[in-house]
Amino acid sequence: MKPHFLKVDVKPQNSFSIRHDILPTFRGIWHYHPELELHYVIKGEGVRFIGDNISNFSSGEILLLGEKLPHCWRCKEEYFQPDSGLNVEVIVIHFLPDCLGRYLLNLPEAYLLPKLFEKAKNGIIVNGPAKEELKRLMHRAVNANNLDRIIVLLSILKVLAENDDFEHITLSHNEFHQSNESDTIRLNKVCAYTLSNYKKEISLNEIAAIGNLSVTSFCRYFKLMTKKTFSDFLTEIRISHACRFLIEDKLPTEVLCFECGFNNISNFYRHFKKVTNMTPLEYKRRYLKGQAPQVAQSA
Repeated sequence: MKPHFLKVDVKPQNSFSIRHDILPTFRGIWHYHPELELHYVIKGEGVRFIGDNISNFSSGEILLLGEKLPHCWRCKEEYFQPDSGLNVEVIVIHFLPDCLGRYLLNLPEAYLLPKLFEKAKNGIIVNGPAKEELKRLMHRAVNANNLDRIIVLLSILKVLAENDDFEHITLSHNEFHQSNESDTIRLNKVCAYTLSNYKKEISLNEIAAIGNLSVTSFCRYFKLMTKKTFSDFLTEIRISHACRFLIEDKLPTEVLCFECGFNNISNFYRHFKKVTNMTPLEYKRRYLKGQAPQVAQSA
């Protein structure tokens, strides 16, 4: 889908942005920006959309997103309930590749930085010992001032650049362009409605009406914007929630498949295998072994 251009707010006295947010929930739109984004979820759970990937997120996750890579976070349904008492907490750092000076990247000692920024174009999930070091540095960055801000950012980039324990998020990197306002509003309405109603049957007539289009126009429009059918998109949302239920291990598979919107168990198994390339049992076993498999990724 065409993402919305977001202007990152950087104060005139700063060369990059650091935010520490505590919010009831994520309500962001599908967007992109020229800055790289280092995103640390201190507290929260839900589904994230990054490029062509739809996956679950949870507390402790650290991601580095490259320039113009579209993304959006959406919390679990429980966060939207009145008086839930739940909230999300994140530290987010936005920075341009040359925010510390255009000549830094050309220094022979900094040869790993361009390689890091190239890897980030597909988005990376940080694993291993580097993850704990980054958590410490990002907390330190929140309260850093003046030269300390630069020193901490360089320390963060050093840890990221020297870390080999990571996973790519997207299958491919594409250039995205700013969408017009009507595109942004329509697609966000469609996505929000789907995320809120994935448990029930959503007909093409119903979702086309949300987009204020005829069924034929909607199908053509959605495929053009997302490179997939609405049916595929809905299935990926359902499988993503199924993965979370499997990890929580509170419901048997025969029950959770209906909780995720599938009308029979065989249909659920077929779609789960197609999206994740493994059975629900295999997925759970891999997660329990600490391999944290990614789901719902499509070209």
